[in-house]
Amino acid sequence: MDYQQVLDRIAEEIARTPGRGRSADYIPALAARDPRAFGMAVAELDGTVHGVGEWREPFSAQSITKVFTLALDLAHEGDELWEHVGREPSGNPFNSLVQLEYENGIPRNPFINAGALVVTDRLHTRTGDAAGELLRLLRAESGNPDLDFDLAVAASETAHGDRNAALGHFMASYGNIDNPVPLLLDQYFRQCSVTASCADLALAATLLARHGIRADGTRLLTRSQAKQVNAVMLTCGTYDAAGDFAYRVGLPGKSGVGGGIIAVVPGRCALCVWSPGLDERGNSVAGVAALDLFTTLTGLSVF
Repeated sequence: MDYQQVLDRIAEEIARTPGRGRSADYIPALAARDPRAFGMAVAELDGTVHGVGEWREPFSAQSITKVFTLALDLAHEGDELWEHVGREPSGNPFNSLVQLEYENGIPRNPFINAGALVVTDRLHTRTGDAAGELLRLLRAESGNPDLDFDLAVAASETAHGDRNAALGHFMASYGNIDNPVPLLLDQYFRQCSVTASCADLALAATLLARHGIRADGTRLLTRSQAKQVNAVMLTCGTYDAAGDFAYRVGLPGKSGVGGGIIAVVPGRCALCVWSPGLDERGNSVAGVAALDLFTTLTGLSVF
């Protein structure tokens, strides 16, 4: 497969796309990004990376990090996690409070904000530093020791974090949060503030393309656990647009409001695309279009 040729073709098509959405406006560092910026990378299982556009430009990973926090917590506690968070699509916005009340404080899935807070909380209980564990994993899997948190982004999210605080306190009232909510929010906002490039995140996501095996050849997840993470990505990874994403792209994927999307072709490769212009559901307009083109041009899909 000539991935470079495919990426060049995708970049040409995306350059002709008129509408690119709007950058996230509630975090100043994200609002300042050009919505028409574009980068895309494909990482093969042996660590070979192909890229196009601004594929080495660092951006705010945001909710993409939830995939790796989920993987780490599953590695620590296994199926016990699923007693505290579900595996179903939410059908509601990613920061909704509505479902929590009639589902007794159990979030619908690990990728909406409430579910991600539960996963971060449980990982923090087991490691003493959930955000630090995440950063160490991303540095190791990407091969980039310079990956780091953007503390300005974390501070900005904290300043606009009332809804996440409400989610945390509400779940704590049901006994589904172990740590003090302010401590949990600090961990969560630092987690989401990780800055990485398409190359970094595509390489990190090959963990899931290799069915749970890390870049150094050791196993983080069982094959079954890697399947679980990929399955939840497919059904829940793009907020309340997961059905449309599965229809158009046909790959497990996870988006973030920084404009990035990772996707996994099990047994073949992993991808990351970045373009800050978002649609009304918080997914990159050009990113979804690029992944749609990738699966169309290559025939690679889980279906």
